[in-house]
Amino acid sequence: MTKDDNADGTDSEQPLEDDAGLFRRLMAGTKPIRAKVTVPAPRRVKARARFRASDERQVLRESLESDIDLAESLSGHALRFRRPSVGRRTLRKLARGKFSVQGEIDLHGMTVEKASEALQEFINDSCLRGHSCVRIVHGKGLGSGQRGPVLKGKVDLWLRRWKQVLAFVSARQVDGGTGAVYVLLDVSRR
Repeated sequence: MTKDDNADGTDSEQPLEDDAGLFRRLMAGTKPIRAKVTVPAPRRVKARARFRASDERQVLRESLESDIDLAESLSGHALRFRRPSVGRRTLRKLARGKFSVQGEIDLHGMTVEKASEALQEFINDSCLRGHSCVRIVHGKGLGSGQRGPVLKGKVDLWLRRWKQVLAFVSARQVDGGTGAVYVLLDVSRR
């Protein structure tokens, strides 16, 4: 500042220069660049859901709390059931066919009433004989037309009601797949 400056910092002898004028004065004598300048596009950041981790935890929590056994039985696919006293490992072992099947009944072609009686008698007889694992062939309902598998749904409901039944799961493909179930029985309930 010179001695002629005012208190507000402006020079009383020279007029204030505006920004545009200052720019022109500073750029005097420069030559414009004729080459094309390309500005690189900004890097795209991968989209990431804000709540993905918490959403995945919530889905996992819900799946563990829901009754998957009932959902599968209603969907017409694989049957699966276990009492609280039966561990998950035991059910997986049953599903893999690791238990020796000691008896079998085939309900194909039976009416619902006849199948119910035959199955109840088979379960009782198997428990009396000390059979801990049996196979029940109920069929896939391919001959049932629009109404779908009738015996499969009934077998699912009956087995859940009977206290002698500890667990059951659809059989492996070589043993009938979703048209049959392996059943673990409580041989102490004779």
